[in-house]
Amino acid sequence: MDKPSHPDSDPSWERKTLEKLAFSALSEQRAKRRWGIFFKLLGFVYVSFILFALVDWDAAKVADKHVALVQLRGVIAPQSEASAENLVASLNSAFEAPNSQAVILRINSPGGSPVQAGMVNDEIRRLRAKYPDKPLYAVVEDICASGGYYIAAAADQIYVDKASIIGSIGVLMDGFGFSGTMEKLGVERRLLTAGENKGFLDPFSPQVEGQTAHAKALLANIHAQFVQVVREGRGKRLKEDEQTFSGLMWTGEQSLALGLADALGSVDSVAREVVKNEELLDYTVKENLAERFAKRFGAGAMDSLWQGLSSRMAGFTLY
Repeated sequence: MDKPSHPDSDPSWERKTLEKLAFSALSEQRAKRRWGIFFKLLGFVYVSFILFALVDWDAAKVADKHVALVQLRGVIAPQSEASAENLVASLNSAFEAPNSQAVILRINSPGGSPVQAGMVNDEIRRLRAKYPDKPLYAVVEDICASGGYYIAAAADQIYVDKASIIGSIGVLMDGFGFSGTMEKLGVERRLLTAGENKGFLDPFSPQVEGQTAHAKALLANIHAQFVQVVREGRGKRLKEDEQTFSGLMWTGEQSLALGLADALGSVDSVAREVVKNEELLDYTVKENLAERFAKRFGAGAMDSLWQGLSSRMAGFTLY
């Protein structure tokens, strides 16, 4: 009977063991290389996705003669999508483009800051004077109220849908009064100021007649500016009556009879039938991922700060 071999009796066992160790190390190295390639490929795909998202593909399109589109969406306010900074930059790009035949401003806005709206209105008037051969058409979809109409009034023509909401030519300043509630709760308000009107319209103090009158005078002044802008923009087309500047709103169909708008139309129909060019190119400034992240990252702290400020003083709003 043969005896089982012992490593000492097999001179090749060392070589076989080394071969096994070498093959094992080689297999492990290959596995690491495969995983390395996988993670590098994954990183490449991730970076490619980020770069793809950052590229403004609309602006990158090559077009001959086209209609420049700028979109006004949401509340008109600083550091918002519909801020004067974004809209002015978009409008400048649209007018300056050598191949843009006309500019269409698509509006879906309930209004907002009179300052921001006024800045955009002024810039539209400047651009129209600088580029007299490039008309600007405002096209209203769902709503063009207050600050939105403040901007639209600067256009060459205003197009609406028959069911659009138009108007609200007025100014408001809103807030709350808690003085009665605090008295019932037995809470004492201790407000110290240097300057007799520094606590202007403090929500935790009773209204002061002189301060209320001053606030109304401020509102009246801003409203007069709004009225002047509409009169200058619409000219003889405006069928003015006692309700025109009262803050009321009308449907798009009613706005035609009042001279607040010129005709029914959409972005596509205006491009096709008025400009005679269906090629649209969007020049609206868009936030990139970095800007979105920065805004989201700072949203918590800024929200706390804003809540403190807004509870202290109400703002003027074209709503």
